[in-house]
Amino acid sequence: MHKKNFQQKLFTATLTLLVLLLASCGKNRFHIEGTITDAKDSVLYLEHMSLDGPVAIDSVTLSDKGDFSFSGEGTETPEFYRLRIAQGIINVSIDSTETVSIKASYPTMSTQYEVTGSENCSKIKELSLLQQRLMMQALAISNDQTMGVKETEDSINTIVEQYKEYVRMNYIFKEPHKAYSYFALFQTLGNRLIFNPQQSDMDIRSFAAVATAWDTYYPEAERGKNLHNIAIEGLKVLRHNQLKKYGPAIDASKVEEVSLFDIPLIDNKGARRSLKEFTGKVVLLDFHVFASPNSTERIMMLRDLYNKYHAQGLEIYQVSLDGDKHFWKTQTAALPWVNVLDPDGADSKHLVHYNVQSIPTFFLIGRDNTVYKRDAQIKDIDKEIQSLLK
Repeated sequence: MHKKNFQQKLFTATLTLLVLLLASCGKNRFHIEGTITDAKDSVLYLEHMSLDGPVAIDSVTLSDKGDFSFSGEGTETPEFYRLRIAQGIINVSIDSTETVSIKASYPTMSTQYEVTGSENCSKIKELSLLQQRLMMQALAISNDQTMGVKETEDSINTIVEQYKEYVRMNYIFKEPHKAYSYFALFQTLGNRLIFNPQQSDMDIRSFAAVATAWDTYYPEAERGKNLHNIAIEGLKVLRHNQLKKYGPAIDASKVEEVSLFDIPLIDNKGARRSLKEFTGKVVLLDFHVFASPNSTERIMMLRDLYNKYHAQGLEIYQVSLDGDKHFWKTQTAALPWVNVLDPDGADSKHLVHYNVQSIPTFFLIGRDNTVYKRDAQIKDIDKEIQSLLK
């Protein structure tokens, strides 16, 4: 009897452990499920949209009902996938271990589908529909026989710029840390990138805004690092093309490659100062409003850091956004570091470049002009400064 009770308890304990293990495994997986009708015997692929292109990771042959279910390991950073039957595609993003549900009909799955369980996927659907509408408008212009070549090109460029402005303001700049903002950057019109950082300063800013946001929310993400590289390379190509067009021809290798956007502004002594002049130093770039309630406490914190580390190579470059110039000069007169005033205030392009969503905000910049971290990523400011000064 005793032996039987022991075996029963052992069996119960083993079964409980198995259930817990299975539950634990389930918690670490994402799920994409749903129904795609009118596609009997068609193969539905789940493809990972990696930085090197689409990679098939699973597939299923659909039945009459069209039910499907895919799962994969949970993601630490947002990742992108697509459901595909032949040329029919539905783009989705996955953040962590969420469950996304899709309902569609095969002939129209790319344009007419329902998605639930993910705000990012809902926004990606909106962007996909906007992109398709842009494509239809461009095709209508191209097929208009009354237009000449130049007029056709100008008209298409006009609707593309209108599209980009709308997407920038309503998606990219609104929530640059979201997966759908990343998705928007890589939309195409035919074989043409809609946002092309090698042709437009504003497109560079769009990539930089998302890259900076991903630095904060997903500091180790390869996609964030890739965005920075794209923005830097775009800036390099754009500047080279401008020099080639408007100035003497130069060797492309002589074009300076930087990993931060410069901020050339007038300081409180009337001199033009620039971030670039501190190459070789560790820089704390600070965006500040002296009229804010907590200004005094912040300035005391900065003064403490400056006193401790300036002799070792730390500089502070403080960008003030105050509207009252006289007040700003009074407040900064006794400060030992560089303090410049941005006359554009809250409309400053520098806030866009660095994706500044709230004031005050600071960034640490390494000796090589690389933006190292922003305040939201830093737990111990002294430790971070010391590591950069080594």
